[in-house]
Amino acid sequence: MKLHVRHITDYRYSEPLRYALQTLWLTPQSSPAQTVRYWSLGAPEKLFAQRDAFGNTVNTFTFVGSVADDVRWSLVNAAGDVETLGMAEFTDADTLPHPYFFLRATHLAEPHWELAEFGRQFIGQSVDGRADLQALLALSQGVAKAVGYLKNSTTVTTTALEAFRAGAGVCQDQAHVMVAICRSLGYPARYVSGYFYAANEPDLASHAWADVCLDVSTRRWVSIDVTHSCLIDERHVRLAMGTDYNACPPIKGVRQGGGEETMRVEITIQPV
Repeated sequence: MKLHVRHITDYRYSEPLRYALQTLWLTPQSSPAQTVRYWSLGAPEKLFAQRDAFGNTVNTFTFVGSVADDVRWSLVNAAGDVETLGMAEFTDADTLPHPYFFLRATHLAEPHWELAEFGRQFIGQSVDGRADLQALLALSQGVAKAVGYLKNSTTVTTTALEAFRAGAGVCQDQAHVMVAICRSLGYPARYVSGYFYAANEPDLASHAWADVCLDVSTRRWVSIDVTHSCLIDERHVRLAMGTDYNACPPIKGVRQGGGEETMRVEITIQPV
């Protein structure tokens, strides 16, 4: 499937903006699961691209306003065409962190005995660095039921354990719970940000899922969409991955001035 993605982030400020530094994880890369045919990224100032520790393409820009400026608006836009191939299993490059790196605890996806206890209903403790795919899919179904999808029920600071105890969350929370359970049982897992195409689910255009390592020795991974309890397919566009959301948010930054900030995000995805 060939998808056209358009992603706009519109910032408005109540007072003049004096300084801003923003980092963007908004550039998909070609991989066994997708081919990026065209992609553009726009920002108020010149963008500087680099690769982060997880192999993601990251762009950064800095805005410095003068005393005479009255800048109260900022816009970041990304758009392009991606051909999705639906390949859920893949092998990491040797340049990426070793799978066992993704066992480490992070604030949003920290291992916990409650999560381990829940996970053991579906999959046993890891003993040889390998995972059973069918057991992982059963676990993802269990997570989707235990943490029901509920729009606006959490924030970007909600942890996996908080969402699990609340029994509700969005795709980010469901992915974090899946990752935290896998780590609790010794399976390397990580968070993935991306896009999801479904004509009847526009709220899921900005999406998140989980990578789980199938075989540590061969660096073999599988991508699982917990929200839909399935392997990723041609509806998914992968943006970035990391230890949790904090490692690869769409946009992260700091600012001075601006007063109160409001942000509007608009994402459209259409087959072409």
